[in-house]
Amino acid sequence: MKNSSKTVFELKNYGRINIRLKQMLEKQCMSRNELAASIGCNFDVVSRWYNNDVSRIDLDVLARACFVLNCKPDDLIQYEIQKDEPAEK
Repeated sequence: MKNSSKTVFELKNYGRINIRLKQMLEKQCMSRNELAASIGCNFDVVSRWYNNDVSRIDLDVLARACFVLNCKPDDLIQYEIQKDEPAEK
């Protein structure tokens, strides 16, 4: 097995994925209820996406949301790199 110098087990801050559904709905003046009805999805699922409280991304929900909102996945999902904290002195 190749020894990698960059693994998630070694990195302190590897970043996080942010769901930007709230911003997209506000931009398009659409409610969570409207989106849930349009994509045939439970309101609770849309609400978790809206509140950025998703631990696993359902690609079917993502595709349907992109279709209804006329956007690309990277409009809804953003990878944020977190800066390493400075070393203690």
